[in-house]
Amino acid sequence: MKTLMIVRHAKSSWDSADTSDIDRPLNDRGKRDAPAMASRLIRAGARIDLFVSSPAKRARQTAELFAREFGRKEKAIRFIPELYHAPVQVFKDVVAGLEDEYSAVAIFSHNPGITAFVNTLTPVSLDNMPTCAVFAVTSPAECWADFLSAGPVFWFFDYPKSGGAAD
Repeated sequence: MKTLMIVRHAKSSWDSADTSDIDRPLNDRGKRDAPAMASRLIRAGARIDLFVSSPAKRARQTAELFAREFGRKEKAIRFIPELYHAPVQVFKDVVAGLEDEYSAVAIFSHNPGITAFVNTLTPVSLDNMPTCAVFAVTSPAECWADFLSAGPVFWFFDYPKSGGAAD
């Protein structure tokens, strides 16, 4: 069985109009929400074997804060440039290409592609993935190449203002 957690980056800063989109950092709320959401996942019994992220600063910082809460080193995060503003097919390709040694993977990325991707996974449909939201699914697949075709099953959806659906 495989578990996939799709995480939208935490709230980013718009303090400087001169900052390029890819270099936009987290704001103070984002820096609080990311470890809080990771802690919720830990309390819910979630495990993450591999952290995969867009290289954008806000996604990278979110992944780093999650990794730290899970007791992992930040250098263990795998950055995939194509996840920066990725369309659905890129998410599918990334999932299919994951190494089978990993049972539970978290992918950190951006809207609108992240919402479009989660809406392809199960009958549970979202209008929008809020910042720092986690959409989790499991699949009976033994290998990641079969994850999507094996029929992912909704596990949970949680976000900072929800009050703790993963708890």
